[in-house]
Amino acid sequence: MESRTEPAEPESDGAIRRPSSRNTATRPPTRNTEATSSSPHDSAVRRWARRSAVRPSAHDTADRPPLVRELLLVVGLFAVYEFGRRLGTGHTGEAFRNADRVWDLERALHLPGEGAVQTALLHSDTLVHIANTYYATVHFPATAAFLVWLYLRRPTHYVWARRVLALLTAAALVLHLTFPLAPPRLLAAAGLVDTGQVYGPTVYGGAPATDSMANQFAAMPSLHFGWALMVAIGLIAATRSRWRWLWLLHPLLTLTVIVGTANHYWLDAIVATALLGIALAVIHLPHRTATTAGRAQEVAGADDSVRELPELVGAGR
Repeated sequence: MESRTEPAEPESDGAIRRPSSRNTATRPPTRNTEATSSSPHDSAVRRWARRSAVRPSAHDTADRPPLVRELLLVVGLFAVYEFGRRLGTGHTGEAFRNADRVWDLERALHLPGEGAVQTALLHSDTLVHIANTYYATVHFPATAAFLVWLYLRRPTHYVWARRVLALLTAAALVLHLTFPLAPPRLLAAAGLVDTGQVYGPTVYGGAPATDSMANQFAAMPSLHFGWALMVAIGLIAATRSRWRWLWLLHPLLTLTVIVGTANHYWLDAIVATALLGIALAVIHLPHRTATTAGRAQEVAGADDSVRELPELVGAGR
């Protein structure tokens, strides 16, 4: 359909009005809306934000340590820790004396009895077996999977988490050597069942004093709980999902398992939490970026708002 042009009509001042076309909607606007609607400072900020949204990806990839070096480092740290734990074996008398002190201290502090958690587990043989299996199989694989995922997806957070875990483990090793502690399952005053030996599976031998596979007198602090809590904190810090707080269920479940199976006291988890808090205070969390906290927010279109994307600091190798 052809457009029809209205005839020009003279105005009262004698000027002639230009003919208007009804198809003017197809003509592109000629004025620069960005230049007229924002100041030069706003445009500069917007351009900086666009550059920053891409820059962290390359920066974060550069922060990924060499794989072979990391494997050797992690395996070496684990070997040193296991060797140190075994140095603490044989202190049977001291371990049981410390266990009596811890048990009396918990009662003085009015902490809930470990037996209350175990009684709930003992209502079902299946539940006890699941708890023993969780204790025996989840601890190391979950922590290893956590580190592998951070290494591949959040390299800078990986460096931070690895350093925190190393510091926490070193502090725990010092306590294991200086404060040998028999777990509550071995303490007669506690009156608890060694669920691992009775229901299985177990990672410990039947004779703690001669167990060559593990030091059963290294209950304080609980690295089962300390590592689980760090896994949850690390995943919460490195992701943006609204569901990320559910990772706290991992240390909560771990706490229930280590107490219910009588492998640890409440104070073991409390001391582990305190040591982890010190490690986190010493080794600072890197700032959020596009790669460390998921995809960065797009530069706003309708409202022209811009969210600042800070650079990563405090997470060097």
